[in-house]
Amino acid sequence: MRPVTRNTLLGIIAVVVLLLALGALPGLLKSGDPYYTVATPTDGEYSVDNGTAINWSSQSERRFPYTSEALADASPSTAGQSEPYWRGPLGFKGAFTHSPFDERDALRQQYDGAVTDDGVVVRHNGTFYHVAVRQDV
Repeated sequence: MRPVTRNTLLGIIAVVVLLLALGALPGLLKSGDPYYTVATPTDGEYSVDNGTAINWSSQSERRFPYTSEALADASPSTAGQSEPYWRGPLGFKGAFTHSPFDERDALRQQYDGAVTDDGVVVRHNGTFYHVAVRQDV
């Protein structure tokens, strides 16, 4: 193999390995502040202007894992929370991983009628929950 071809091939392999490491490494970083997705039964405390809440039975658990986990942990009388998400230093992790902030923003954009000041209102198993991202629970 010619040296130019070999060096080019090694360079491409190095770039691929670096990109794979950047994709896996942020998920392993557990530094920074932990954030949780919290689902709290509303009991009429949160209301939306047009009375529209997100019907959670039509949402995918794979697309919204943090919100789904918080709703699965919740009951009509107690709040539920997801596993912690560590934001990481300098926002580096957020560029490469899925976060509860991504979920919150996606739900707020898709269902503007269910938006509250800091979250959204969701209907799950006949109960209305206020779902928000919080740093401490």
